[in-house]
Amino acid sequence: MKWTVLTEGLCPSDSPTRALARRFAGSLRSRGSLAMLARAVACAVVAAMTGCSSPPASYPDQIAGWHAQKDRFMRESPDSPVPADKRAAFAPLPYFPTDPAYRIPAGLRPATDGAPIEMLTSTGQRRMMQRVGKLEFSVKGSSLTLGAFVEVGAPNFDRLFVPFTDLTSGSETYPAGRYLDLDLTKTGIYVLDFNRAYNPYCYYNKTYDCPIPPRENRLQVPVRAGEKTKDLASPSGTAG
Repeated sequence: MKWTVLTEGLCPSDSPTRALARRFAGSLRSRGSLAMLARAVACAVVAAMTGCSSPPASYPDQIAGWHAQKDRFMRESPDSPVPADKRAAFAPLPYFPTDPAYRIPAGLRPATDGAPIEMLTSTGQRRMMQRVGKLEFSVKGSSLTLGAFVEVGAPNFDRLFVPFTDLTSGSETYPAGRYLDLDLTKTGIYVLDFNRAYNPYCYYNKTYDCPIPPRENRLQVPVRAGEKTKDLASPSGTAG
């Protein structure tokens, strides 16, 4: 599987790297997940022993740190989707300005139909997905919904996959949409942070197979938050 997801971790200093490696690599390397789990456990132990000696970073600083870690991953990680011969010249990824108004609560309405759906992918294949439910939320005065999914046969049902397009798709953002990922909660209450919306691997490398958002996840409003597109024609642009 070559579609990607991102998540926050336990340690501010290490979690973006751990999350990017775990979620960008997806299920490509199970050994990577074990290594990253070990780092997360070590991080939690150190945190418990030392306590918090400094105030938490502000929300904009957290997002800025996440951006910096992702740029480093793209340039330096062997798991980067950017072709190896283009990594050194890979420019920082462009983002909309961080806007706390795009970090919003959402309630999950569980799906009543348990039948899986076929989700078309960037390479023309079809991925079987299970609809977990619909996320209901309001942003910038608009009441909206997005379907939340898990892949049929996934070994762990602990993350929700939320692909979407919006009115910036094809102009300011990737035409095939962007992704959000959410840790499963027992309450059904989630935080949708569109400032963390990201492009799938196939944006950087067309050999990857990425699910395309279904019709129900095509928002009829602009979402000017999260990752944008860069000039594909530039030497430091994404790979085709």
